Amino acid sequence: MVTREQQLYRIYLVSERQYSPLTLKAYLSDIDEFINFLAQNGGFTNFRAVQPLDVRVYLNDLYERHLARTSISRKISSLRMFYQFMVANQFVIDNPFENIALRKHQNHLPEFFYETEMATLFDTAYNQEDKLWQRNAALLEFLYATGARVTEIATLTIAQLDFSQRLVLIHGKGNKDRYVPFGHFAAQALMQYLSETRADLTAKQPAPHQVVFVNHRGEPITAAGITYILNQLMQRSALTGKIHPHMLRHTFATHLLNNGADMRTVQELLGHVNLSTTQMYTHVTRESLQKNYQAFFPRAKKKL
Repeated sequence: MVTREQQLYRIYLVSERQYSPLTLKAYLSDIDEFINFLAQNGGFTNFRAVQPLDVRVYLNDLYERHLARTSISRKISSLRMFYQFMVANQFVIDNPFENIALRKHQNHLPEFFYETEMATLFDTAYNQEDKLWQRNAALLEFLYATGARVTEIATLTIAQLDFSQRLVLIHGKGNKDRYVPFGHFAAQALMQYLSETRADLTAKQPAPHQVVFVNHRGEPITAAGITYILNQLMQRSALTGKIHPHMLRHTFATHLLNNGADMRTVQELLGHVNLSTTQMYTHVTRESLQKNYQAFFPRAKKKL
């Protein structure tokens, strides 16, 4: 049963925070999960009765389930914000999540592809026997060229593309829009795909739609479908390891920074609200590290 506080909070997230349906679902799901945990471990009476000890027990359960730290962080942050809303509206007196801290962990560098690895992926995409190779090549080109999130690509429409200026209007998280350029290779692959493969596939549909990337039936592709296509490309290539759409976003940011782009530009292109989020990409590849060390450290090389 949804409480009155949850109903009002949902209205707040939609009307004032303007969260997307996916973000809204995640936030509300975090609250439901917390209530269910309390109900199964001693009973849930009301939000006012929740104490910091209850929160710590719940946090320990999240750790014991071996969830990713990012998932745990989001859940706690989500519940903390829910309680902040309730305190502000005098539904509760205190926020039991206020002083809850996550365990410290070692920062991990984002996974990305080296430029030679991307070249291998592109060679694979352009040399497939698959009849949908034009779509797959255009998809790979555009993910890499824009650094867009998989959901942003899955919902991309033709109206968002400006081929004359090579710009795409991306509808990002939290209803935040941004313009991102795309280069010659992505433009060429997209135009070929739109005029040939996509046109043939969407002709099967009784009702026309404007979504750029489609499946074999001409229907809008899903995020899972995009992930499947990338996995197929990876398996057909000479590369080993795994691939997921976010790796191409990491690769986009890494290659920009390694080739001289400034942090603010990358922040804008990725659609990050805070620069601190973009700073996770300040790592450099080993090749770039060695190159810069040899070029700029005064005693790196012996003078002749």
